Amino acid sequence: MEELYKSIEEKIKASGYPRVISGEAVYGDICDQIEGKENGSYVLLSKFEDDVIFEYHITIMDDEFNLGVLTMRTPEGVFETDFDK
Repeated sequence: MEELYKSIEEKIKASGYPRVISGEAVYGDICDQIEGKENGSYVLLSKFEDDVIFEYHITIMDDEFNLGVLTMRTPEGVFETDFDK
């Protein structure tokens, strides 16, 4: 799991996101957001910090999910990363 968390952090940092980020916290937030959802594609919003909104574009399958695009809206600007690339 540590490798996955690190990969999430690297992708987010590469987008120019200016804040400290935890891949584990992002993964946990995603898991909380998708809990109980049926299979399908979703756009989910999360207030990740007091002034930061994360917009997840996620496809949920039986035992897994695919995070396609993550858009991070902050006072510093809007940052986006495509996890499918």
